[in-house]
Amino acid sequence: MATTGTMACTTVATHAEGFQMSSTDPSFDVVIVGGGHNGLTAAAYLSRAGRSVLLLEKLDDVGGAAVSARPFPGIDANLSRYSYLVSLLPQTIVDDLGLEVAFVGRRYSSYTPDPAHPTTGLLIDDEAPEATADSFASIGALPGDAEAFATFYANCHRLTRALWPTMTGPLPTRSEAKALAVAAGAGDTWERLMERPLGEAITGALRNDVARGVVLTDGLIGTFAAAHETDLQQNICFLYHLIGGGTGDWRVPRGGMGSVSAELERSARDAGAVIRTGAEVLSIGPDGLVAYRHAGEQETASAGVVLVNAAPAVLDQLRGGRAAVGPANPNHQREGAQVKMNLLLRRLPRLLDDTVAPEAAFGGTFHINESFTQLQHAYERAAAGQVPDPLPCEIYCHSLADPSILSPALQEAGAHTLTVFGLHVPDRLVTEDNNEAVRGELQAAVFASLNSVLAEPIEDLVMRDAAGNPCVETKTTLDIQHALGMPRGNIFHGGLDWPFVEDDAPRGTPAQRWGVATNDPRILLCGSGARRGGAVSGLGGHNAAMAILEMSGRTER
Repeated sequence: MATTGTMACTTVATHAEGFQMSSTDPSFDVVIVGGGHNGLTAAAYLSRAGRSVLLLEKLDDVGGAAVSARPFPGIDANLSRYSYLVSLLPQTIVDDLGLEVAFVGRRYSSYTPDPAHPTTGLLIDDEAPEATADSFASIGALPGDAEAFATFYANCHRLTRALWPTMTGPLPTRSEAKALAVAAGAGDTWERLMERPLGEAITGALRNDVARGVVLTDGLIGTFAAAHETDLQQNICFLYHLIGGGTGDWRVPRGGMGSVSAELERSARDAGAVIRTGAEVLSIGPDGLVAYRHAGEQETASAGVVLVNAAPAVLDQLRGGRAAVGPANPNHQREGAQVKMNLLLRRLPRLLDDTVAPEAAFGGTFHINESFTQLQHAYERAAAGQVPDPLPCEIYCHSLADPSILSPALQEAGAHTLTVFGLHVPDRLVTEDNNEAVRGELQAAVFASLNSVLAEPIEDLVMRDAAGNPCVETKTTLDIQHALGMPRGNIFHGGLDWPFVEDDAPRGTPAQRWGVATNDPRILLCGSGARRGGAVSGLGGHNAAMAILEMSGRTER
């Protein structure tokens, strides 16, 4: 077994962390397992701080879920294949790493056809509150419902603006985070969103079933939970969807999601990080020894610290089945709960609601069959082992915000991309034996859901690739697991955690304070499985890098 190493390693860890690396060991200060955007973020920060870094990525390209691709042969459309919107990436990371990235805002927040009368719908126009109020009236909302909706989100934003600055610092305790909320005048909102099920907050503030559903969807992206679930997973998901920048604005990365990862890779390489793709990690030892396979050869690399940009469940496997975080954490075993579809259309479809232009309806998040009542029925059906009917879906049209992802010829022809995210499709519905059949069933369910609010069949608008096949790509949770190594297709690497710790939680080490600790002091989490992980944010990588730099007193090589 060959040992690979090209840089002399400096002492990274302190005696307080319980280990120390020899200053003459021919290896690296840090080995990073996994080249998703968080691993790249950590590599860039640590390399810029003078640490020697080796990043190992199993796939042929870095970026993980934050990549762009041309999935349809002969069609020049560069789609954000898995992740597609950005809200949680702090500007401080962009500035610190010198990232040349741009994000496009969206005027319309959302459009939701009324499932009882799909010739009408609720259009939330962020630039025209009067038009939004008229839209509430069009779906039969009672007087004051539009104002209640706006007030609900204003209260939420008072809370998220108070908590957002903590995301790039050491973890606050629950009491410290609550004190910030109280000081910001959001004490009541804290009680409703952090202590009680989200469903209670929604039904207590809003009367209209469609409006209630619009709110609830933010608690269900990638999360299989009922509105009134007592473990509050839906509440945590809701908070993460609203906390980005303090406002929860979700923006489209110009050039596609791959542009974000490409800039992170450039920043890391420019700072001296060694990035090795096609390198499958086989095991991680407690002594900092990482075994991996590259170009058909098995090699090893040792490091003072190993950062893992993979799910905690994957880390358990790499450590020979030993639980990575305390006793086995059931939160890390949570299943994914979505179907993902990419389509390329000849043009945007016409709506049954002819009062709303397709460009407006698809200009934000297009909610289909996502009233509060429908979401509950979908959850119950999925929990019973069946595909929801109708399937709750969210649709995004990136090409409206950023036409550059399409070739000039496609733009001129009026083509558009659609990304569909189907909710309440838990991984328990899919097996290795039935995956192909379930994929087909889910694709049909997505089309049926779309067609229930369209004035023409979506199938008639789908473009064909060079081989004459429909430009449709459908991914089940198992497909996600196979492609990206996310256990059970969970896009958050497991259940999300609050962005604070309980008052009695240990915070004696840098890794604990930054929310990246495992039960091995020289192995840290740096991905979505870290506390404050999830979505394209760079927070897992940033916080792991800050923990390492705190360990070593931020000394430079």
